[in-house]
Amino acid sequence: MIFKRLLGMLGKDLAMDLGTANTLLYTPKEGIVLNEPSVVAIDTKTGNVIAVGKEAKDFLGRTPERIRAIRPMKDGVIADFEVTKEMIAFFIKKVIRGMSLIKPRIVICVPTGITQVEKRAVIESGLQAGAREVKLIEEPMAAAIGAGLAIEEPIGNMVVDIGGGTTEVAVISLSAVAYAESVRVAGDEMNESIQRYFQDKYQLLIGENMAEKVKMRLGSAAPLDEALVGEVSGKNIVDGTPRCIEITDAQVREAIHEPVAAIVMAVKRALEKTPPELVGDIARNGLLLAGGGALLKGLDRLISQETNLSVIVDDDPLTTVVRGTGRSLAEDKRFAKVWIN
Repeated sequence: MIFKRLLGMLGKDLAMDLGTANTLLYTPKEGIVLNEPSVVAIDTKTGNVIAVGKEAKDFLGRTPERIRAIRPMKDGVIADFEVTKEMIAFFIKKVIRGMSLIKPRIVICVPTGITQVEKRAVIESGLQAGAREVKLIEEPMAAAIGAGLAIEEPIGNMVVDIGGGTTEVAVISLSAVAYAESVRVAGDEMNESIQRYFQDKYQLLIGENMAEKVKMRLGSAAPLDEALVGEVSGKNIVDGTPRCIEITDAQVREAIHEPVAAIVMAVKRALEKTPPELVGDIARNGLLLAGGGALLKGLDRLISQETNLSVIVDDDPLTTVVRGTGRSLAEDKRFAKVWIN
């Protein structure tokens, strides 16, 4: 026990939100120490990693043939084990500067629908990247802890965490998940819908980064009080020439209608399958919206209209999950029961 405590004092314990779009690292002492895109650029001839994170994301759609910018996470889980291991190791080394005598203990958050095989892949990646111990926590549970919800009470709390690859809908009571659903529709699906929309309607090919910029600037789930106008640039499918068109928030709303509707449907399904006592608690306490998708304009309003619930958007939805993961690490005696391995 004394040896374990000594390890904790010497080693730098880390909480990791290993997301499809972004990876965040948190230490109990310093808070968020890293927030970078989950992208790796690789030289296909040598297999060497050229860039990781922000630098690699700028390579997307801009690389010569021998360099490939890839996202090793898909739908919240590991799609490319070797590249994910390289990415985690890079981020850990970036945070733990210099020689570290003690390997860090890491808590990583994962989607609720994760399989045993996927769990093992995440744990193995963490250990091979240099961790001495890896614990897993489900994303909605981490979000609830990060937002300061009373998860230990016999009260129903509903959490909707919209990330890059998955939307996690969960009802939490007595430090356990009473109902959970992981829908593989989230921010990435919205980006792809925007790309398809401009390709089909305007014969305009746009890149992944451009689609994301359009979503962030003009995207909305419900009509806005003031109309927004912007520009989207890409390549004309017909003759390959550069083309730039003016677009409105209404067009982007039309483009992302399907993924937004799928998220709202998942929330409704969760309410249908939750016991009436817990639904009563949720009606009183409201629903917590977290993750990058919570920043989509008007989404809280749309969910509220469709469910008759008050919707609370966390103060900093992009970091809710990693803050909760970090808190479970800092207060491990209190929150040890929420770890799923």
